[in-house]
Amino acid sequence: MLPRFCKTIPEDVMRKCLGGLVILLLSVSAQAFDFDDLRGALKKPASAQAGTGSPPAPASENARLENLKPQEVSSGLKEALLRGSEIAVAQLGQKDGFYGNPSLKIPLPASLQKAEKAMRMLGMGQQADDLVLAMNRAAEAAVPEAKSLLVGAVKAMTLQDAKGILMGGSTSATDFFRRKTETTLVSRFLPIVKSTTDKSSLAQQYNSYVGMAAQFGLGKKGPVTVEDYVTRQALDRLYQVIGEQERAIRANPLQTGSNLLRKVFGAAMGN
Repeated sequence: MLPRFCKTIPEDVMRKCLGGLVILLLSVSAQAFDFDDLRGALKKPASAQAGTGSPPAPASENARLENLKPQEVSSGLKEALLRGSEIAVAQLGQKDGFYGNPSLKIPLPASLQKAEKAMRMLGMGQQADDLVLAMNRAAEAAVPEAKSLLVGAVKAMTLQDAKGILMGGSTSATDFFRRKTETTLVSRFLPIVKSTTDKSSLAQQYNSYVGMAAQFGLGKKGPVTVEDYVTRQALDRLYQVIGEQERAIRANPLQTGSNLLRKVFGAAMGN
């Protein structure tokens, strides 16, 4: 709703003023983009190699693990990895997998959040809402691309990998996945995400001003487009859900209903 005094201004003049103000907001947002904050939120440090820095296992624990056959360790870890990845992909790669889950929903980029209140005051709140929906739908469409890569990483896992994962931290398997698949998944996600977010006029405007800011050296390290942002956010959430599945299996292998997982993770836990 526009202020009452605006009603006295000719409509064509008002449109030009509003358009210019929106362009100014987006331009300032792009120029003031805090790349360090965003990169810190989206690109987490690579996890340490599985098992590195862990204290030596007690003698009794080593004895239990030595009773496991190498094939049992390898098969058990592969089953756990496949189980966790399939659940994560199925959960996120469906309608409302991101958008319908408040803890996984992808918000506007930080710089657009700063301009969002002003946009809503100018009657452009629907554009912001449409972009949020488009970003989350793009992530949901991209996630199924991860399945084949995750399965491939499991098949390529060595016995040494399996042992390190088994005795590593609570998300060692997830960290393994991230090391093996993240770079390729970025390249696979980007075009899918872009094809969806490009349908949003606000995303196109924002990307154009990010590009202008980079061209004139106004960005600190380089442009971060809407599709770059969504791709990173989607991958972070994918690995997050895989990690949750891994922690659940480690905490209670009995609940999986798999005798092999119960035996392998039970031995690692000292049960």
